[in-house]
Amino acid sequence: MPENNLRKILLEAVEEGLSSLGDSPKQAIFFHLEDFFEISKDKIPTNLTEFAEALEKIFGPGANFLEKLIAKRLYEKLGLKFDEIENRNLLEYVNDVEKRLHLKREA
Repeated sequence: MPENNLRKILLEAVEEGLSSLGDSPKQAIFFHLEDFFEISKDKIPTNLTEFAEALEKIFGPGANFLEKLIAKRLYEKLGLKFDEIENRNLLEYVNDVEKRLHLKREA
């Protein structure tokens, strides 16, 4: 899978994960990300660490729940089995997805 396809799917997963809070809260989060953290919506896939840090500043410990929701949507969209791992963050889930997709291509 080309890198930009994965980024597009990741952005869709972010949208869907944040939508679980409702449309208005999702839009407010995107506004805060851009206004306070200088992360535009389309740059989230290439700035995952900064995105995750911003979520933590906005939601505190609740950010972990959102990261798992986003990761779960990403796995579902790619047809991969999602195994929740207690202390795994969004970046680690995305790295796992990339490894699994790379292994699939080699098989």
